[in-house]
Amino acid sequence: MTGLVRGYWCECWTEDLSGDQPPALRAAFDAYSAPQADRWVAVTLRTISPALDSDASDIAWAWLSQGRIATRRALLRFEPCSVTVAQDHTRITWTIRPVLFVPLAHRQGVELPACAHDFKPHAAD
Repeated sequence: MTGLVRGYWCECWTEDLSGDQPPALRAAFDAYSAPQADRWVAVTLRTISPALDSDASDIAWAWLSQGRIATRRALLRFEPCSVTVAQDHTRITWTIRPVLFVPLAHRQGVELPACAHDFKPHAAD
């Protein structure tokens, strides 16, 4: 597994609870540590909490004060986690999944292999 880097893939999804719309991916983030991953969720929850109704705000602040500790512990064990709040007809879910990132070759200042020049763009119609 040389070159692979442990990290976390974080996503934020919204779901229309009335069923009129399919779930939608709103944001994604690649984190390279457990603190970075749970901080991404924490910053977002703190940012939106003033706009949430009292029930959703209570859930958000419960996670920020207590649930975040359990989340961090699970992430350090390389286990997936999620946080969900719902308001009106919308459910917002943040997921954090452990992943192995595959580094991509950095091509600036490096000569491409000869085969790269074999592929020519097609002429426009």
